[in-house]
Amino acid sequence: MSSLLKIRAERDQMSAIERRIADFLLDNAHLLRDYSSQQLASALGISQSSVVKFSQKLGFKGYPDLKYSIGEELARSDSDGDAPEGHGNGADTVADALWRAKSAAQEETALVSPVAQVNAAAALLSGAARVLVHGRGEDGLHATIFAARLAQLGIAAVSHSDATLALPALSALGAGDVLVVLSEHGGHAETLGLVRTARTNGARAITVTRRSANPLRACADIALLVSAHDAEPHVEAMAFRSAMQHLLDALVLRLWQSDRRHREHFTQTRERLQLLENP
Repeated sequence: MSSLLKIRAERDQMSAIERRIADFLLDNAHLLRDYSSQQLASALGISQSSVVKFSQKLGFKGYPDLKYSIGEELARSDSDGDAPEGHGNGADTVADALWRAKSAAQEETALVSPVAQVNAAAALLSGAARVLVHGRGEDGLHATIFAARLAQLGIAAVSHSDATLALPALSALGAGDVLVVLSEHGGHAETLGLVRTARTNGARAITVTRRSANPLRACADIALLVSAHDAEPHVEAMAFRSAMQHLLDALVLRLWQSDRRHREHFTQTRERLQLLENP
């Protein structure tokens, strides 16, 4: 895992001093070779021990190891021909930059939504009597696909992109049922109301949101997180969508692997679809 990616992914959970160090490293990575730990501390107005502890928290013996690791990453990046700021204008350059942004987002997301968390969500869904999947706007597209894939595995799942239309299905949820909410920023009052209502009725809630703090993830039984960053907002948006879909696909694959019944139901569904398409 790239040190810079790890710093970016964990930044939101750092202390104020750690965030200052993280921001400096991310913004000035190419200049880092000229800074000793004392010089970096002086530039940020913090103690040298804070720099050392920051490095150790990331899994390095000390600041020199962290600096060396970042230098190696930059050297590899330069040799691969990174795109200039703005991602350039050539079609190949733009496509390569987008691929790197999406790959980085998937790596960051794997850090903040580890396998154990995905497995816990899969276990909850596998044992659910009913599953309601909700998402607004673009999140609704992911919700529709996810619910369809759950249904293919034999899980009774439906999706709604309109909170009002979701209310009848929501009111039917109770103990043994699961509400899955996809919301990039997790700040919609209606969406938050759905989660609170479901949990009040005894259902469990799984949320998929950005890594940043938000009220929705705080209300969830299991909060899956997505992390995506890029200097270009439109590229970041595409990287986020790619990372969210990758996370949901990983959850579906875990369900497939975890229970023979899911695999058998998928096979039966596929055979029926083939008969419909080729009577």
